[in-house]
Amino acid sequence: MSDKNTLTIDRLDSEINISTEIKKSVAAENYKLKLALNTLVAKSKSLLLAGVGLFVLGGSWSLLSYYTKGALPDPKATLTVLYEMIRDPFYDYGPNDKGIGLQLFSSIKTVLMGFLLGSLIAIPIGILMGASTICKQIFYPIVQLLKPVSPLAWFPIGLVVFKDTGMATVFIVFITSLWSTLINTSFGVASIPQDHKNVAKAFGFSKMRYLTKILIPYSLPHIITGLRLSISVAWLVIVAGEMLSGAAGIGFFVWDSWNALSLEKVISAIIIIGTVGLLFDKLFTYFENKVAYKG
Repeated sequence: MSDKNTLTIDRLDSEINISTEIKKSVAAENYKLKLALNTLVAKSKSLLLAGVGLFVLGGSWSLLSYYTKGALPDPKATLTVLYEMIRDPFYDYGPNDKGIGLQLFSSIKTVLMGFLLGSLIAIPIGILMGASTICKQIFYPIVQLLKPVSPLAWFPIGLVVFKDTGMATVFIVFITSLWSTLINTSFGVASIPQDHKNVAKAFGFSKMRYLTKILIPYSLPHIITGLRLSISVAWLVIVAGEMLSGAAGIGFFVWDSWNALSLEKVISAIIIIGTVGLLFDKLFTYFENKVAYKG
């Protein structure tokens, strides 16, 4: 074959390769564009449905306000008060007159203290229950006995032990928020496949290496799920605890507003409580998705 024919064939091969690469690049760009459009459509649909839900809620609220002849404030009156509350959230005119931002900060601090203390206890015990049948037989009856107890029932115990209403509130958050994390951690550890354990034995893993390379990575999604449920319980409990303690916080704000016959402030506080709870849930859902196994 002559050099001229060889060059022609090489040039054709080069052109074919370039054409193939261009087609692949165009296909990849089209796929990315299609994926972006699908994501945009899904988010738009989600926002639209959320808007429909809010519209239904607002309509029902307005009907209830009309039915009670204004005894229940309508959305417009409540949102006006809510705007006034968040316009200056950090004022401090004394122990019983603080802005909603300071009240909210106090509640979040209490919740995080109780939640973190509960997690420090729940995760190790959950690991022991999941890894050891004996530990499960020891702790499981205690969990089932104490888990259903109302947070309000724990408040007098906290007062007797700590002699302080603030610490008593932390105590009820602690004691009621640890169960979800404990149970989910135990389930995650107990569900580790036998194949994983056999591999660890075959390679002679130490207990620490087994803990860090197999047990925690496999059970982490379950632990995060437990933490997400626990933070929801903790935020739910804080309102009741602060109503009883009579100290600062969003629960105290709700009770004080009710005593002042300001239902607009009560409903505004409910909206804020729900929003913060939603943000907590979204945060832990994000972490949950990050550590979840992708099929």
